[in-house]
Amino acid sequence: MHQQTSRITQEHRTALPVREVLSRAKRFFPDQIGIYSAFFEKEGPQHVVMRGQGGEELVIAAVPIDDGSLITASTFLFDVQVARFFTSLAPYVAPAAVEAASEDVAGETPAESGEVGS
Repeated sequence: MHQQTSRITQEHRTALPVREVLSRAKRFFPDQIGIYSAFFEKEGPQHVVMRGQGGEELVIAAVPIDDGSLITASTFLFDVQVARFFTSLAPYVAPAAVEAASEDVAGETPAESGEVGS
């Protein structure tokens, strides 16, 4: 039995819903080059398991958060490909950041409020 004790875990937030994240993962990883391809093995409502060359495992899990998903990827070999996958997803903007940006647009400029130093 193959043990993968030096696994790398990465987390990422996206504006996409869980179902879309998992669907995109199943399309993204088989299209990678050579030994960095991973192919669908099994899935659940919030995760997908894929295998690559030599049986290397890649697990992508996603849970819903406010306005998006929190994704966790666990792998031994595919850390660079996981990072590339994460950058292909819609960026996450925290609800509080959206509110603050709305208030900035509707309110005073920093110069008007005296926040800009001399």
